[in-house]
Amino acid sequence: MAIAPDFGLTARELRAFNALRTPEGVQKFLDSIPYHLADTAWSPRRVLHERTAHCLEGAIFGAAALRVLGFPPLLLDLEAHRDTDHVIAVFQVDGAWGAVAKSNYVGCRYREPIHRTIRELALSYFEGYFDPRGNRTLRRYSRPVDLKRFDNREWMTTKKTVWFIAEYLVDVPHVPLLTRGQVRRLTRMDKRSVKAGMLGFRRH
Repeated sequence: MAIAPDFGLTARELRAFNALRTPEGVQKFLDSIPYHLADTAWSPRRVLHERTAHCLEGAIFGAAALRVLGFPPLLLDLEAHRDTDHVIAVFQVDGAWGAVAKSNYVGCRYREPIHRTIRELALSYFEGYFDPRGNRTLRRYSRPVDLKRFDNREWMTTKKTVWFIAEYLVDVPHVPLLTRGQVRRLTRMDKRSVKAGMLGFRRH
């Protein structure tokens, strides 16, 4: 019988990750901890102990949790125009893509694994991706990045920052979601939709 890897985590930490059980459980954990605004890049171990995270940290934590549950640790970068990027942890069930994420915006979090392609998954974030003025800002998406490439840097457990993951995501190729004509014709979101999408929003 093969021994399950511990990924450098303690037995207690492994129990905490395994207790999440499913991608939905990972998302519920991310939703249960506060969104913070500090300029940090904590490892999943640090997030587990601090019980708070922002977008990048939440996605990296999600990838680590999914790995413990048997999924590859994959991140996807969503790139915006005059707005902050958003990072999500993606997974597949029966060949369809889903995602877990930590966000300051209601519509930029969990996705059910029903999307046939990465492009389809990325497009599902379009309506919920806007700036405080209601401009629709999502423009591009990256290919999935397997965080196993950073195992030699102990990304799941290090006490150091993991900015190297963010730096790598910036440099990978991104694919446009919209044509130039579509971008020119974009309208602003109505005030009710903006208000709904910013429920619980934390300001700097």
